[in-house]
Formats: sequence, structure tokens, C-alpha cells
Amino acid sequence: MSTSRHSAAIFLTALLAGCGGVSLWPFSESGVAEVSRKPVNATEYRCEAGKVFYVRNLDAGAIWLIAPDREIRLEKAAGSTAMVHGAGKVRLEIGAQEATLFDPPAQFLGCKRAETKS
Repeated sequence: MSTSRHSAAIFLTALLAGCGGVSLWPFSESGVAEVSRKPVNATEYRCEAGKVFYVRNLDAGAIWLIAPDREIRLEKAAGSTAMVHGAGKVRLEIGAQEATLFDPPAQFLGCKRAETKS
């Protein structure tokens, strides 16, 4: 490698290393835009072990379940007076204080409706 190429490579490396402390992002102070992960018109449930899922109400008593690994429509269980929805092996039970999601092999236990920000 010639001396001029070697010098240019060192200069470029030093220049790039010096940019680490400077934010060139014009829209925010930190350069990281805060983006909400909550889907629009959905209720967030926070469960034991840090698990989270979302529920969106649909027509005819059905709901849309937005889980970490998939989204699925759950129908209201026939003859159920409680808030029980299901599809195949997936079952969501929503009580007055807690909700439980069974999505074999996963279980979301001790779930509570997240506080809404006003």
C-alpha cells in the first residue's frame, strides 16, 4: 500500500471514529425516534414474565389477537357468558381483573390491562 493510500485510510478511520459522539439526525435530540409498538385501536395486556399481547374488538363479538409471534381472529365462545374467545387450540379468557391466554405451548398468565396514557 502506498504512503498516500495508507495516510488516507488512517485519516478516514479517525474521521469516522470522531463522528460517534455527534448526532446528525435533524428531527430529535438523541437521534432515536420513539415509536409506539401498540397497534391502533387495541388494548394492551401485560402478563407475568414480561409477556405482552394486544386485543382489538371486531364485529359480532369477535376479537383480533395480536401476540408476539402471530395475529389471529378469535370468535366468542358459544353459550359463554364470560369473555371467552377461541380459535382451534388458542383460548383467551378475559375477566374483570385479569386475562389468561392459552396459545399452546405458550401460556400468558396473570395478564392485566395496561394503563392508558391520557
